[in-house]
Amino acid sequence: MMHWLAMGGYWPYVWPSYLLTLLVLVLNVTFAQRSAQRARMDALRRAQSAAAPQGRS
Repeated sequence: MMHWLAMGGYWPYVWPSYLLTLLVLVLNVTFAQRSAQRARMDALRRAQSAAAPQGRS
């Protein structure tokens, strides 16, 4: 098991690459969720303001 974890002596390059990839994936999902939530809230706000009666001008 230790031999596999050591990655043939290249562990200082391999494991940080895995961690960086994981970080990028997590950030990508997080930012996509935030963006989708903002878009939903914006669409809801616009739908509510369009449905609200307009005052006479």
